[in-house]
Amino acid sequence: MTGHASDPASRRKRSMGAPTIADVARLAGVSAMTVSRVINAEANVRESKREAVQAAIAALNYAPNRAARTLAGIAPLRIGLLYSNPSAGFLSEFLLGSLAGDGSADLHIAVEKCEADEAEVDVAQRLIAAGVDGVVLPPPLCESDTLLAFLAQNGIPAVAVASGRQPATAMSVRIDDRAAAMTMMRHLLALGHRRIGFVTGDPALSASALRLDGYRAALDEAGLAADETLVASGLFTYRSGLAAAERLLELDDRPTAIFCSNDDMAAAAVAVAHRYRIDVPGDLTVCGFDDTSLATAIWPELTTIRQPIADMAQRAVEMLVHSLRRGRSGDAGQPHRRLDYALIRRQSDAVPRRRPTQD
Repeated sequence: MTGHASDPASRRKRSMGAPTIADVARLAGVSAMTVSRVINAEANVRESKREAVQAAIAALNYAPNRAARTLAGIAPLRIGLLYSNPSAGFLSEFLLGSLAGDGSADLHIAVEKCEADEAEVDVAQRLIAAGVDGVVLPPPLCESDTLLAFLAQNGIPAVAVASGRQPATAMSVRIDDRAAAMTMMRHLLALGHRRIGFVTGDPALSASALRLDGYRAALDEAGLAADETLVASGLFTYRSGLAAAERLLELDDRPTAIFCSNDDMAAAAVAVAHRYRIDVPGDLTVCGFDDTSLATAIWPELTTIRQPIADMAQRAVEMLVHSLRRGRSGDAGQPHRRLDYALIRRQSDAVPRRRPTQD
């Protein structure tokens, strides 16, 4: 046992769990990238730094994680998919896309659910302990600053999928949520709708704010003042869509169209309209966002924005594989990618039966 091993700081690190690549870097006084290079026996490391890293590894009794072994060509890649999403339709598309990205025999995907009462970091720690090399994060976990920082600190590359923002410490795959919302609004305005209700998504997610901004921007573009009574709060859940649609449809001057921030809430709005004996689309147009399987599982089938969820998940897996096989954590060549969206018109939209009088 060396003198370093009995150091109080070292004992504290070990008592908090297995030492990480960040712990080695901190003790050696170098970057995590330098530690990775030493582990992988790369030549472009100063001998003094190499010795410092090797001493730190010995002092901390550090065992290189699976990612390091993979980069050395010893083990197959193992990617973790960490999820906590209330939309079954979204998750189904996401899982299918992830599996499509698992196209080789030396790539395995481990799926882990983060329960509502669990700390995200604890679940991520389980994945790391299980030997994952990288992690794919769908919403809402894709915007957890705590989780992203923890993964980065432990040298685990991550891809944030369907986030409205571009993370600083992770790769990302997304669409232009604001532009997509504007596209739907322009469609509704072209049909003749002027009182258009909007159901927001989870306020904790940046994509929700971007879609609301797109709704307002399209009204402004058309020369229409935004009426805040037509904006109802949702959480991307079916139940929240029920409450939001009830509020909008109980207005004295109810909207002729409702645009919801996802298909789950749009399906709920259609259900409320049926309960109130309001014909869809004759008396009320209802549109959604995502184009999950739910959009075509109800009647009338939903007009919606197609967010290519499966393609985004597949691209995320491919980015991680590319990054890991290049041997440089987080470097995917093009770390942030934006995919195309599309307006999908079905049976839930129509011209308003009675056009509202304009001032």
